[in-house]
Amino acid sequence: MKEVIAFLRDLQRNNHREWFNDNKQRYVEAQQKWNGYCEELIREIGKYDPCIASLTLRDCTYRIYRDTRFSTDKSPYKTHFGVFLAPGGKKSMHAGYYFHVGTGEADDYPYAHMLAAGNYCYEPKAVRLLREDISENWEAFNATLQSADPRFAVDWEGALKKVPRGYDASAPYADWMRLKSYCLCAQVDDAFVCAPQLAQRVAELFRTTQPFTAFINRGVDEAREE
Repeated sequence: MKEVIAFLRDLQRNNHREWFNDNKQRYVEAQQKWNGYCEELIREIGKYDPCIASLTLRDCTYRIYRDTRFSTDKSPYKTHFGVFLAPGGKKSMHAGYYFHVGTGEADDYPYAHMLAAGNYCYEPKAVRLLREDISENWEAFNATLQSADPRFAVDWEGALKKVPRGYDASAPYADWMRLKSYCLCAQVDDAFVCAPQLAQRVAELFRTTQPFTAFINRGVDEAREE
């Protein structure tokens, strides 16, 4: 993965079409390495989550080209490679397993190397049902959090300032009622990313979050059945 990171760091410093075109072969080689890693990760996670085993690269990887139409940042290229393994693919709106390798030069998204379990986009109906499920089954849901590797932490970005009406603000689950997305995140460093057997090690970390993603996906599926 060292070559992939080196390419991304050079791209971050030279994020324009002329440099990219002059270094197109480096990009192709980095992408091939990344795709090979992603195929290995699909196989590893598929061993314990059958919904992932049938995914293809098209289902779970992303283009390097940025959509700049509505952004003040007109840099044409992303400076990270990401993969999102979710039942039904990256556009299914299910919770899943996201991993990306960035430039590693900053301690925030999208620069740091990151793992995330869950998803950021849920329909309002799904959020309503998940709030009900979490509040009514708090002990079971909390057990899924306790099973996750301690490197994972809840992403509270975008949470409501107050607990919604109808829920006890003093309850142990109160803060979870403020969320509109449900995601556990962990950051890792260059040493982690560049060590041998990356796919196996990432898959083992994600294995600890499977109960969490399964709980979330039950709510997502229930919302679709209503």
